Amino acid sequence: MHLFCCTNALVVLEILHTISAVRSALKPLKATHKTIGLVPTMGALHEGHLELVKKSKLYSEFTVVTIFVNPIQFNNSEDLEKYPRQLEKDLEKLRAISVDFVFIPEISEIYPHPVGLTFQFGDLENLLEGSFRPGHFNGVAIIVSKLFHIIQPDSAFFGQKDLQQVAVIKRLVRDLSFDLEIKVVPTMREPDGLALSSRNLRLSSEGRKNAKVLFEVITECRDELLKGENWFQIREKAKLKLDATPSVKLEYLEMVLTDEFKPVDVLVPGESHSICIAAFVENIRLIDNINFSPENNIN
Repeated sequence: MHLFCCTNALVVLEILHTISAVRSALKPLKATHKTIGLVPTMGALHEGHLELVKKSKLYSEFTVVTIFVNPIQFNNSEDLEKYPRQLEKDLEKLRAISVDFVFIPEISEIYPHPVGLTFQFGDLENLLEGSFRPGHFNGVAIIVSKLFHIIQPDSAFFGQKDLQQVAVIKRLVRDLSFDLEIKVVPTMREPDGLALSSRNLRLSSEGRKNAKVLFEVITECRDELLKGENWFQIREKAKLKLDATPSVKLEYLEMVLTDEFKPVDVLVPGESHSICIAAFVENIRLIDNINFSPENNIN
């Protein structure tokens, strides 16, 4: 794939609100075989989102960012209601990095009728995020499918922080033969390791300090595994540390094979592994993960 290292300083952000406007704007680009990158977001943009955009601009001639808080992927009404929304700040950030298009639809534009379709992702529905957030991946799959159909990008960019979601989307693309490439961008972090997340905006200063324990725990788990320690003992030790941290309540801490997203309790030679965590900090749900391979021994 070609890299597009030069950006046009005169790019003007075009804001689109309807599906027909998106198709009209992109039609001449498709007619001349321009490459289009898609960055789906729910807004409250941070450096992690902007890194996705930068990667899209590197690999694509034109980039479309979507801002849409998708109601059908929330299984907690309070989480949906309190999800951060800061549209004007988002647009300022996108203008600053010369994004070409931003699609900001109303709910009625995306869902003019009640959704009757249901996706099932087999084993991915029954573990970790799928287990604790029933219906979440169905909602993700519906909105992502709609965006793929509306925009018809050549590439779509997603963050590694949502690792299980990436696995779901890759399966969606494979099973429905979407003609595009999924690109996964490494997690962006604060200096103390906390994964960037729009939900971090809801933490108090004290909660923000405590939240760094998530990355500390998964890093320590990885290091102990690579030293040959037993996973079950490592996990129990990690749980004690989390239990001792104020305002933190663990939901899950598991190790999976990254590509298959299959839970394991011993290292498998030659395979990439991920330690995944979800926890509530001040009743705000945060997730994170860290990837590694047994060959990357820290000794």
